[in-house]
Amino acid sequence: MIEFKLPDVGEGMHEGEIIQWLIKEGDAVTQDQPIVEVQTDKVNAELTAPITGVVKKILFSAGDTVEVGTTIFTIQEENEMALPEAVSDEGDNSLEEPGDGIGTDRMSKRQFEAGRVLATPFVRQLAREMKVDIQQVSGTGPAGRIIESDLKRFVETNSVLQEHHNHGNDTLLRKRDPIKDANQAKNEVAEPEERILLKGIRKKIAEHMVKSVSTIPHVTHVDELEMDALKDLKDQLKAHSEDKEIKLTFLPFFVKAIVIALKEFRTLNASIDEKTKEIILKHYYHIGIATNTNEGLIVPVIKHADQKTIFQLADEIRQLATDAREGKLSLEQITGSTFTISNVGPIGGIHATPIINYPEAAILALHKMEPRMVVRDLEGVIRLMMNMSLSFDHRLIDGVTAVQFTNRIKELLENPIRLVVEMR
Repeated sequence: MIEFKLPDVGEGMHEGEIIQWLIKEGDAVTQDQPIVEVQTDKVNAELTAPITGVVKKILFSAGDTVEVGTTIFTIQEENEMALPEAVSDEGDNSLEEPGDGIGTDRMSKRQFEAGRVLATPFVRQLAREMKVDIQQVSGTGPAGRIIESDLKRFVETNSVLQEHHNHGNDTLLRKRDPIKDANQAKNEVAEPEERILLKGIRKKIAEHMVKSVSTIPHVTHVDELEMDALKDLKDQLKAHSEDKEIKLTFLPFFVKAIVIALKEFRTLNASIDEKTKEIILKHYYHIGIATNTNEGLIVPVIKHADQKTIFQLADEIRQLATDAREGKLSLEQITGSTFTISNVGPIGGIHATPIINYPEAAILALHKMEPRMVVRDLEGVIRLMMNMSLSFDHRLIDGVTAVQFTNRIKELLENPIRLVVEMR
């Protein structure tokens, strides 16, 4: 009985996935008959029967991941019962790659006596793909084992194959690709890598982003706004906010301006029910604030933002951000948003294409503020400028509506007295 152990079919792999079995237990098979298809991160390979015999036991199912060196099936030789007892007692007859010494002599002797050259299943697969009779190839590996370079040399020097090549048969060129791929895979394995399991919050973020992009047709509109007047207003309110022990930033003003604009452009505060094919227009304003944490991007939500003052918003934004970074947010605090703001300005950048927080209809990214030369009344002047990028669902929102929406936000923030008057 021979135990067939999963070999390194990818030149440096550690495990492989069983794709499909090409036989079943009890089947009689011939030497080199394909038995099982295995997939690694480098190659797909068909592993073949090492000898003519009967498959006795299949130890793994399709879909299982198996480590290299693990027995995946057993096979009984056709003439096993006729072998002398001395042969059957030689020890482990598994098809592990033989090393130097007595083990190599026993393995090679037995295989050559059966008329079979010594080669790994991976090399045998390459030979089949290249239309090479592996029995005709001379091996230069240990104990005469055939290795990849032997196949390559055979292809290059064999007159029959070379003649096909000279007559423009590009099939040969394609058949030689597996060797090139195997060598490239060998080089890749040598490079330092680190693998981290995609799990937890990062996995959920990945799934959410894929769903958003695959479901929503994204379009991004970019505009700029002048921040000087708003900065002056914020500076004037600084002393009052400090008395309340509140750190006042620009973000609460954006929240109020966005809420006013959302009430006028209702499709930006909407979503689509995929099952019923209905547009849901929402008359509540829950604003998500994208927050960077060590675990990834979290979006805590300010509920009923339209009903809160600038100072209340500032205090809640600060508290939510702190809780997000400390992992203290409840499910209620990170669900139910109707529109999201992504404030990347503090870390820089002038433009982006933010991904919509599914199932919302839009997201607004705020970028860094910086002094820029602009033209006012046909004269060049320096102003404190900021870009904003609005990604929107083109199923619900037309480009004209998106531009009108950002224009409205600009109008309110560039003239903050109007913002104060219109807040309610």
